[in-house]
Amino acid sequence: VTGHPGLYFLFVMPICSSGSRILVVPLDGSHWINMEVILQELHSRGHNITVLRSEKSWYIPGNSSIYTSINMPMLKYEADKNYYNKMLLDVMECRRSLTFIHTFCQQYLLTSLLVNGYNVLARATAAMLDDTVFMKKLHDAKFDLMLTDPALTIGTLLGGYLKLPMVFNVRWINNGEGHFTIAPSPVSYIPVPWSELHDQMNFLERIKNVLHYLYGVVEQHLIINPAYSDLLKRHFPPGTDLLSLQRSADIWLLRADFVFEFPRPTMPNVVYIGGFQCKNSKPLPAELEAFMQSSGEHGVVVMSLGTFVSALPHDVMESIAAAFAQLPQKVVWRFVGEKPSSLGNNTLLVDWLPQNDLLGHPKTRAFVSHGGTNGMYEAIYHGVPVLGLPLLFDQFDNIVRLKARGAARVVEARSLTKEDFLEALKDILETPSYRKNIQQMSQLHRDKPISPMETAIFWIEYVIRNKGAAHLQSAGFSLPWYSYFCLDVAVLIMALIGGSVWALILVCRTLCCRKSRRKLKSE
Repeated sequence: VTGHPGLYFLFVMPICSSGSRILVVPLDGSHWINMEVILQELHSRGHNITVLRSEKSWYIPGNSSIYTSINMPMLKYEADKNYYNKMLLDVMECRRSLTFIHTFCQQYLLTSLLVNGYNVLARATAAMLDDTVFMKKLHDAKFDLMLTDPALTIGTLLGGYLKLPMVFNVRWINNGEGHFTIAPSPVSYIPVPWSELHDQMNFLERIKNVLHYLYGVVEQHLIINPAYSDLLKRHFPPGTDLLSLQRSADIWLLRADFVFEFPRPTMPNVVYIGGFQCKNSKPLPAELEAFMQSSGEHGVVVMSLGTFVSALPHDVMESIAAAFAQLPQKVVWRFVGEKPSSLGNNTLLVDWLPQNDLLGHPKTRAFVSHGGTNGMYEAIYHGVPVLGLPLLFDQFDNIVRLKARGAARVVEARSLTKEDFLEALKDILETPSYRKNIQQMSQLHRDKPISPMETAIFWIEYVIRNKGAAHLQSAGFSLPWYSYFCLDVAVLIMALIGGSVWALILVCRTLCCRKSRRKLKSE
């Protein structure tokens, strides 16, 4: 077979029997976008998919042509989208503090969100496992695989209880990035999530990195684990904890690519699928295409702030709109809220935009983004430089990674002025290195023997075919912490060295004393 390497992959890989039964527990919001792309591909290959969802889900539809849905009546918690706008204001207030400590302030805000969230998830999972009718329905379905996003712990707990092979569609887990749960993570050069650091740290930055790591350890063991302790005691074997269930997953489909991530140690059952949702752009609607073409040689700037946060404070919006109005470029801005009074004739406001198709359009010159993972990989895929306006969660770290590659600039929402925003935007548009660097990243990202999506599907079907992948799991997770770090060996070696030194000193003292006595006798 000649031509596209992915076609060769499809011909030579083992054929997985169609009709496998896959239980899916996704996370709502932008995470669902990632999961749905995989489910569409699995459905096209003949797999039977069942999705567990909340009755009050934001984005996960109850009726679908690609899966059967089961509502979880025990998951009654409904997140308020306005909460994230309030949290945005709190984060902006945090960022007014000293540079060294504002990341800890943000991490504390995230902790306050986790405290409530994990208690809700633990209660919902306990109610599910206690519901004999509901659980019998799941048992009788005889699923072949659990596919879940472990940021929602229900899938991990349910998969462990049903003893199903598990595949994670993952980037974030518990209180940090998935690598920190599954792979060795030396904090000397691997930035801890939320630290906003890179992999070339000076001494002060390494101190900050270690402090963030210790904060995460305390958070895991004193805040997250206790929320599940009663549930685990009642329904799982003694000694089971949340981390052991997560580490038992057969394959981790990590939404990462080392074109974007900093190089670091990994594990045999971690498979990298960063950018798997990216695809070639499709034609735009006629009206939007006409607007793009009207930009002439200057091109278009695309701006979007993602799915959770719908609006920045009004004065920030006014500054952005005023800066856009002074550009020769046209602007397509995904916008919800009160229309800025300073809006220019060159700016088109839309409540939704086909982001991937716009970024792949030849007229697009720059992308103003909050730094969500999906948007960053789409910008890399299409080679569009980024002006980052990070707001929440991992967005600050994501922009740091792109900035370290010379493909982005960052502006702060807390202190944004028209002048600062305009200067940064003109720099992105007029300095060739930004576009050159991200286009090089795009070339590296695309230069793979098979696509990330084909990789993801292969490993999902691999786990189904082989009923797991236990041979890829590290024995290190079964070791107590003191054995993992060889502290018991170190203690033994120190004891032997100490004993040898003590014995040597004792021998020397004995010999010296004998020599002294002989000398005294001779005198």
